[in-house]
Amino acid sequence: MRSERVIWIAAITSIFALAIPFGVAAQRQQQEPKEENTRYKLIDLGTLGGPSSYVAGSNGVNDAVNQVLNNEGTVVGWADTSTLDPFAPNCFEPFPNGDCFLPLGFEGKNGARTSLPPLPDGDASSTAWISDTGLIAGQARNGLMDPLIPGLPEIRAVLWKNGDAIDLGTLGGNESSAFSVNNRGQVVGLALNDIPDPFSFFATQLRAFLWQQGAMQDLGTLGGPEAWALFVNERGQVAGFSLTNDTVNPATGYPTQDPFLWENGKMLDLGTLGGTFAWLYGLNNRGQVVGASNLAGDPDCLVFFPYSCQTHPFLWGRGVLRDLGTLGGSYGVAEGINGSGEVVGWATNENDQAQLAFLWKNGVMTNLGTLSGDDCSIAFHINSRGQIVGISFPCAGGPVHGFLWQDGFMTDLSAFAPPGFNLTTWGDGIFINDRGEIAGVRVFPDGDLHAVLLVPCAEGIEGCVDAAEGAVATPNMAARSAGTPTTSIQRHLTPAGMLAARRARLAQPYRILSHWAP
Repeated sequence: MRSERVIWIAAITSIFALAIPFGVAAQRQQQEPKEENTRYKLIDLGTLGGPSSYVAGSNGVNDAVNQVLNNEGTVVGWADTSTLDPFAPNCFEPFPNGDCFLPLGFEGKNGARTSLPPLPDGDASSTAWISDTGLIAGQARNGLMDPLIPGLPEIRAVLWKNGDAIDLGTLGGNESSAFSVNNRGQVVGLALNDIPDPFSFFATQLRAFLWQQGAMQDLGTLGGPEAWALFVNERGQVAGFSLTNDTVNPATGYPTQDPFLWENGKMLDLGTLGGTFAWLYGLNNRGQVVGASNLAGDPDCLVFFPYSCQTHPFLWGRGVLRDLGTLGGSYGVAEGINGSGEVVGWATNENDQAQLAFLWKNGVMTNLGTLSGDDCSIAFHINSRGQIVGISFPCAGGPVHGFLWQDGFMTDLSAFAPPGFNLTTWGDGIFINDRGEIAGVRVFPDGDLHAVLLVPCAEGIEGCVDAAEGAVATPNMAARSAGTPTTSIQRHLTPAGMLAARRARLAQPYRILSHWAP
């Protein structure tokens, strides 16, 4: 039996979402939804000779959802080869149990998987984003060693285009990573420069970049030494977050951090909901940004872990930062937004008894409930058709299952996996495109993982499974929309408790430069 994998990212990264809450539930009557059949065929993308493969459901910086599946049906990820990493235990894919197989990025379509070439002198790579035109952003080792950190190889931001791996370079430092690319080939991410910085693990500053037409541009900051760019939309707008100064706040142990929107050479500070720490999870083509922000006074913070503070979800658009509220509790986060401005995420209910997936639409926050037997859930992404994907799980810890929510019903994605297998996000992050195709991870009994694609199918197609046959759809009743969990609840969720639960869930080894730490 393979031991449980443990996430290998910055402590702050794995902490942040655990202490995040939900918005105010709307009290309104609903008609009982009419259940419709949901049919999907599971395509296992396999590996490259090693034990596991993955999709980067979230980027590891703050678990913002990545577009790993485009509207043409192409999915990207990375898979283990049979070769062990020569730099173990400083692996590109580090596991405490020594499972250091070298991974390579891949793309898959129509059931076929093709490996992506590494950099000329490199040996490992992973993907983060694919545009609808087939451009792929990610990172790869370049064959060099980082001169500032003995024993660690360099990692570079990469754009895969027409089958070639393009090294995007750095801003004068030794490391970089790409998070998002649009249809025009504009790439954003973060890169090191050569300016010393006491807040950086790498001793030099981490800066947001925009790469286009062969050149990498430093987007600047909001006044502090560091900034991170996470998203670029089809208008060329870039969203990320930045330190606004280098003064440590006593409540968080970290300088003030605000989200930004960069456009036409100017970085706009989007502000916070009164606290000293905010971050973002999504950007749509209308320039709307969603995320989470600490509240005034930074309540309930764990020092040195600003993601643990009491937060509310926000929506920014047309110059206005809007607090979306919670489901009656103290915490909340907006995880995703579609082109129509519909927002999904999670929030705590009254007395912080449970964290529950929500849909915010036209000013109203609706509790999506949980799968039967669970009392906590998180929604990650919503497509243009209003279909929502996320995870459902016991608040006190236990199995995590991916779900699809549509037409008032929540369906367990494990219904489409072979008997005895679990289909989950294996941590956080799952993606659904506008065609209703879903990228996720299949968990084997021995702990190995395989990236999978769920494709809608017609009755009678070989391998097509009707979820209604397994009675796995849970209706979203009016009582649940008022914040009532499905099963027994905890007495009160605290930041420390939610953090512990998130650590238990986060088992996927996300690839944000592997060894990067804020």
